[in-house]
Amino acid sequence: MRKVRIDFAPPGLRRTLHRVPPNAWALVPAALVLVFSVVSGGLKYRDQLDAIARLRAQSQVQTAQAQGQQRQAAPVRAVPEAQANAVNAAVQQLNLPWRGLHDAIQAATPASVALLALEPDAKKNSVRITAEAKSSDDMLGYVARLQDVDWFGTVALVRHEINDQDPNRPIRFQIDAQWKAAP
Repeated sequence: MRKVRIDFAPPGLRRTLHRVPPNAWALVPAALVLVFSVVSGGLKYRDQLDAIARLRAQSQVQTAQAQGQQRQAAPVRAVPEAQANAVNAAVQQLNLPWRGLHDAIQAATPASVALLALEPDAKKNSVRITAEAKSSDDMLGYVARLQDVDWFGTVALVRHEINDQDPNRPIRFQIDAQWKAAP
């Protein structure tokens, strides 16, 4: 038969401590050592963070002072207008929306049309497309497909010619397409 514990006394700290098994009391010193080491490590970490913050503040002050001295020491040079225009034109040419432009043209190009050249003009937001087609219907269909692309505002066939030297007699043509300012 099992032991039955009947206890009518009110619960309290003293009674709870009395019921703790002896093996658990052996863990109390280990727990105290662990708590002490965690607290001391946390205090050391906080001290290190404070020291780093002080060093960062000092370096920012020194950097600000050095930049202030450099700004005062640097002479102001005027850039000639022609040079500024040339730099701005180069930057504008480099900032062309190549990926969107290429994807829009590639999506509209059928298999019967061969692209030969793409010549963008950043100042005019336009691109000149040189291509070859097997027939005039393919050429006109390509122009119509480019006009349907949302990327382009206006698309115009500039010139075309038949290549008599080629036995297939392809039609070589040029299209000017102006892309919208914010595609």
